[in-house]
Amino acid sequence: MSPSSCCTLLIGLLCVVLIGGSLSHGQLSPTFYDTTCPNVSNIVRGIIEEALKTDARIGASLIRLHFHDCFVNGCDGSILLNNSATIESEKEALPNNNSVRGFGVVDDIKTALETACPTTVSCADILAIAAEESVSLAGGPSWNVSLGRRDSTTANRTAANISLPGPTQPLYILKEMFSTMGLDTTDLVALSGAHTFGRAQCSTFINRLYDFNSSGNPDPTLNTTYLSTLQGTCPQDGDPTVVTNLDLTTPDVFDNKYFSNLQVLEGLLQSDQELFSTADENDTVAIVNNFTADQTAFFASFVVSMIKMGNISPLTGTAGEIRLNCGKVNDNSTESDGLLYSSM
Repeated sequence: MSPSSCCTLLIGLLCVVLIGGSLSHGQLSPTFYDTTCPNVSNIVRGIIEEALKTDARIGASLIRLHFHDCFVNGCDGSILLNNSATIESEKEALPNNNSVRGFGVVDDIKTALETACPTTVSCADILAIAAEESVSLAGGPSWNVSLGRRDSTTANRTAANISLPGPTQPLYILKEMFSTMGLDTTDLVALSGAHTFGRAQCSTFINRLYDFNSSGNPDPTLNTTYLSTLQGTCPQDGDPTVVTNLDLTTPDVFDNKYFSNLQVLEGLLQSDQELFSTADENDTVAIVNNFTADQTAFFASFVVSMIKMGNISPLTGTAGEIRLNCGKVNDNSTESDGLLYSSM
């Protein structure tokens, strides 16, 4: 499909009713930096292109950063903050610790943007742009990213431990977690399709390989040939940080093969396969089947869902700040600037 035509008509989804009511997204716009930093997307894209030369999984890592940022107090760049005297970094929350990556590339992007457009582009917006560019560079759709987010001045490790979906959670829990964020079942399935590229550590799926749900047997919804392959990659007492492809068919391409993998029981994570193999959840099965048959439909739904997710509780106007270094708040900041606190 044509990347440019995929999503032009989807930009109207900027006013989404989310957590607890209607949030104000009037200050988010795809043209936000047209005057102040007109080359922002090209700069981000160029640095990701360079990073891809030595790290094939960086695109998937960057979109995951955006996802993990938005699900914790909204899309405010809080996942990028390091520990300090006043901040407990979200990087050390259980779903993120020794797992999320790509911070060096984000820092490279920030450095380039501070040279081109000083004190202009937020770290939260860098994550949003980087997610779109990563998908596009991997062969997926392009879309006009809504911009104008500002950066929080604190993080929320407690919320990160509670709000981020995990790889072993059942489908009904995943639906509840997405619903809390204002995202529906189609959003859940479409955004899960981002697992069409990237890698996962053995620790995230080894529960399926040997003793699923304390049964003494592997997960019965795992293809037996694929099971043998994964057991070879992840022996029972092996290194839990070894990685394997999330999509065994086209691991570095953004396409719809993730969904056809689910149909033959070759989803890597339990949370992936649950979308197709949960007996009483025919709504997700129908969506998986549709996306398998029609890649254009998947791409269009994915764009809609990414725009919705990117609109979760952004800081705009004078809230928060534009960080000069994505890993630390500005020297003149106070924690109250971002209206966020260290616990829920």
